[in-house]
Amino acid sequence: PPKKNFLADTEALKILWEMKMKKRQKNPNLPDTVTELDTDEGCKVYVVGTAHFSDSSKRDVVKTIQEVQPDIVVVELCQYRVSMLKMDERTLLKEAKEINWEKLQQAIKQNGVMSGLMQMLLLKVSAHITEQLGMAPGGEFREAFKEAGKVPFCKFHLGDRPIPVTFKRAIAALSFWQKVKLAWGLCFLSDPISKDDVEKCKQKDLLEQMMAEMIGEFPDLHRTIVAERDIYLTYMLKQAAKRIELP
Repeated sequence: PPKKNFLADTEALKILWEMKMKKRQKNPNLPDTVTELDTDEGCKVYVVGTAHFSDSSKRDVVKTIQEVQPDIVVVELCQYRVSMLKMDERTLLKEAKEINWEKLQQAIKQNGVMSGLMQMLLLKVSAHITEQLGMAPGGEFREAFKEAGKVPFCKFHLGDRPIPVTFKRAIAALSFWQKVKLAWGLCFLSDPISKDDVEKCKQKDLLEQMMAEMIGEFPDLHRTIVAERDIYLTYMLKQAAKRIELP
């Protein structure tokens, strides 16, 4: 009978919830890269500082999710980049290294000529780093996706502004000569990159230094790519941190 099934389902949900609560640490042992925030409603937010090409960032994400058993995991991705969550490392490595005419056509069709070209140039930067480190980008997002799937009643949110919007706003903010200068710099990127360089990117002072250099050369680019997305991500985190009804 339906009533009996409902009671069975309720009991199963209760058991799952109790399992989750037992695993959730009251005083979690978190990595140094994690910042803990409290909302006005009494909810907790754990912001994990990561680098996109870092094995230690993957471990930080896994450790944090296991310790806090979250209700929602928010990642810095949008629906246009969601495919990287389910691809295996080998496929992603191949994809990241290959910049071809077909990809360029697709980028232009999706974002327009200038934004499409800019996207391809940034993909070239990603391919350069991939080549140097032998590591596919976004490993921490894939780990977050896998770990969130192991936590009962855990939702997974894409928290970043759609990438075509960011590209279009970034291109519109640059003058003609700024576009040429930026494209030139990205085209001829050849500096060697080590795993130590990537790990340094997680240090606040180095990030601030890099941002300061970026502001100096392309202040409008910083506004559209960094400042605006910070506001968007903050809003998405606030939405995710609202109180939710238990199932």
